[in-house]
Amino acid sequence: MDLKKLTLAALLVALGAMAATMVVVPFAGARLFPVQHAINVVAAVLLGPWYGVLMAFSVSLLRNLLGTGTLLAFPGSMIGVFLAAVVYQRTKCTLKAVIGEVLGTGILGALVAFPVARFLLGRDVAALVFVMPFFLSSLSGGLIAYALIATLKVKVLKKLGLSEQS
Repeated sequence: MDLKKLTLAALLVALGAMAATMVVVPFAGARLFPVQHAINVVAAVLLGPWYGVLMAFSVSLLRNLLGTGTLLAFPGSMIGVFLAAVVYQRTKCTLKAVIGEVLGTGILGALVAFPVARFLLGRDVAALVFVMPFFLSSLSGGLIAYALIATLKVKVLKKLGLSEQS
C-alpha cells in the first residue's frame, strides 16, 4: 500500500465531500457535480486508476450518506476516473485524461446510470437522458482540472528553475 497515494486520495475525498454541499447543479433528475470531475482528473493524473476509483467510490458513498448525492454518482465518477487514469498512464497527457473523464462519465457512466435510475431508483427515464447532463458536468469539471494542473505544473517548473522544454 502506498501511504502517499492513500493520503492524497483521502484529501481528495474530503474535498469532494465538502464541495458537494456547495457546488451542485440539479438537472434532469440528477445532481451534477463538476467538482467531482475536476477531482477525478486530478486523481487520474496523480493517483492512477485503482486509487482513483477508490477515491471516487468514497466520495460517492459520502455524498449519499450526507444526502447530497444519489446512486447515480457511483457509475459516472468511478468509470470516469478509471478511464481518465488509464488514458493518462498510457499517454502522460493531461488533456487526454480530461477526454477520458468526459467519455468515461459523460457517455459510459451516463449509459450505466440508466438501469440504476430505472431499476434501483424506480425512475421511468429514457435510456439516453443522462448523457447530456453527465457530459456537460464532466466537461466543465475536466476543463477546470486541466487549467489547475497546467497552472500548477508551470508554477512548480518555474520554482525549480526549469522550463517546459527541459
